[in-house]
Amino acid sequence: MRRPAFVALTILSLVHGAFAQTAPSPSTETPLIERAKLFGNPSKMAASVSPDGKWLSWIAPRDGVLNVWVAPIDKPGEAKPLTSEKTRPIRTTFWAPDSKSLLFINDKGGDENFLLYGVDVASGKQTSLTPFEKTRVMIVNISRQVKDRILVGVNNRDPRWHDVYSLDLASGKLTLVYKNEGGYAGFIADEQLKLRAAAKSRPDGGSDYFRMVDAKVEDKPFVQVGLDDSLTTSPLGFTTDGKTLYWRDSRGRDTAALVAQDFASGASSVVAQDPRADIESGLFDVRTGRIQAYEVEYLKHEYIPLDASVEADLKHLKGALKGDFQVHARSDQDDKWIVEDDPVSSPVSDWLYDRKTKKLTRLFVARPELEGAPLVPMFAEEIKSRDGLNLVSYLSLPKSVDPQGAGRPSHPVPMVLFVHGGPWARDSFGSNRSHQWLANRGYAVLSVNYRGSTGFGKNFISKGDLQWGRKMHDDLLDAVDWAVKNGVTTRDKVAIMGGSYGGYATLAGMAFTPSTFACGVDIVGPSNLFTLLQTIPPYWEAGKQQFYKRMGDPTTEEGRALLKERSPLNFADKISRPLLIGQGANDPRVNVRESDQIVAAMEAKHIPVTYVVFPDEGHGFARPVNNIAFNAVAENFLAPCLGGRAEPIGAALQPSTAQIKQGAQYVPGLKEAAPATQP
Repeated sequence: MRRPAFVALTILSLVHGAFAQTAPSPSTETPLIERAKLFGNPSKMAASVSPDGKWLSWIAPRDGVLNVWVAPIDKPGEAKPLTSEKTRPIRTTFWAPDSKSLLFINDKGGDENFLLYGVDVASGKQTSLTPFEKTRVMIVNISRQVKDRILVGVNNRDPRWHDVYSLDLASGKLTLVYKNEGGYAGFIADEQLKLRAAAKSRPDGGSDYFRMVDAKVEDKPFVQVGLDDSLTTSPLGFTTDGKTLYWRDSRGRDTAALVAQDFASGASSVVAQDPRADIESGLFDVRTGRIQAYEVEYLKHEYIPLDASVEADLKHLKGALKGDFQVHARSDQDDKWIVEDDPVSSPVSDWLYDRKTKKLTRLFVARPELEGAPLVPMFAEEIKSRDGLNLVSYLSLPKSVDPQGAGRPSHPVPMVLFVHGGPWARDSFGSNRSHQWLANRGYAVLSVNYRGSTGFGKNFISKGDLQWGRKMHDDLLDAVDWAVKNGVTTRDKVAIMGGSYGGYATLAGMAFTPSTFACGVDIVGPSNLFTLLQTIPPYWEAGKQQFYKRMGDPTTEEGRALLKERSPLNFADKISRPLLIGQGANDPRVNVRESDQIVAAMEAKHIPVTYVVFPDEGHGFARPVNNIAFNAVAENFLAPCLGGRAEPIGAALQPSTAQIKQGAQYVPGLKEAAPATQP
């Protein structure tokens, strides 16, 4: 059983010459980790096992671009590439249920019009399975019981809504199952690939769920979910017999519980719950679909076994692996698992686990070039907000000031407050390339789950409603206060950085609290909340009311006033500290206009700003050459601001598409590195 796909609601993934500060003596200096080792292609990633247990697959570079590879399970050394993408990296791949082909999705230039492709394992023939333009596919269900087809949603008829098709994997034929003329946001299918329910957004921002019989939607909903529960209540999938539907469900409680619903009667029972955090998903029996263990993440990710059939396996994996682990794939016979091990202070590795013999075989280390590198641990912290909320946060420190990994520096160091996107998402414990990179450059790095973040119950999310740039920002300021009081940093040496909502938080920090942060780095962040809501993609139509209720309603006078008040663009004249902005020209979520307009406003007021645009990127920088280029600019921007060190820009921009639209002169080495792209 696989979790059904629904329309996403989130908006939302740097001194030419000498170092910017006097370097420590060679005997004490932490070696500089090269940018390319952190942000270049991994050697391998995303291992999986075929349903029949005969094949391994993973994603790895081919001619410098991430592609899909396959190997016999007993001969991983005989791996061969199946795909030959030349520009856009493949980042998501999964097995067809018959094990004859591998499927993957990809877009063009970051436009997020993700199409589905299939590659035959035997012949290597690649087929476009959704050969449409300006279309975004969603996977409705892939079943272990039905081997020859899957259900997909395609929005080529109406960009707002997905029609459901049965996709024959051998022929590629698409057969219409349900024409979505009723404005349904998503569909739930059972293991026989029968549509059993449809979800529809409500005027209050919540969702109603309707039963479906013979591809017809019933008139009355069998489950109703209001706004407060909308981000913490959703179906997880059916048992194989189609009788039980599992939910993560916060109705009647704060955190999302694991709930089993008898689909015929509608009666529900709580299987498990945790008062600290939402239950997100679990391990389900590959034969029966029944829950075996649930997953919860408060400070760290945990598996809690509910069934003796996996309890010994989870205990064995916990004891045998060095870090936190996650089970990523299981064969149909359930005798082979793919497990990822994340020790944080050493690279992530993927393992093949034989359940019969309890043998673990390491398949690969994702970034072997980081083995032995001075990676640092991450520390989970609980920070109190000014009004008493618990803000689960994650801290990384430079090795030079915390050589024993105690979690507190020997003396205060400059700090980067790294803010996650979404905002309806969360920061988690685990390997984090941005944390490692910035800590290696001499900075403490703090990531905060501010109110509105997901994972900590519906009340924590709802406390962020209509609080963009206000109480959500206060939480970030409270985290800075905590860091200063605990000797992590000093008040005059804190930068703010982030992408998407984190980019907005950066702009808000620079404009609303202009003396708090020494500088800021905004990546694809919205500057004008009104124009942001005007340009959201059409396939987010189902989530529009959610945005309005949680951000501000642009259709009302009161809502427009709020959005205006919370938009950094309208306070651009208050920005007084250095600002770097990075943007993908094809971003469908945060239109390039969001960055263009605040840069223009600052330029009109003669306020310095550095602006980098990538014409072949969208919401973030998927191509490693572009990610490396922007981070080269960013670390050389931060070094003179905070006093850390930086790897020179050098030739980092040359293989990228970076266009320096504004302010090359404000970043040491940038003008020399990219003379052809200066305005």
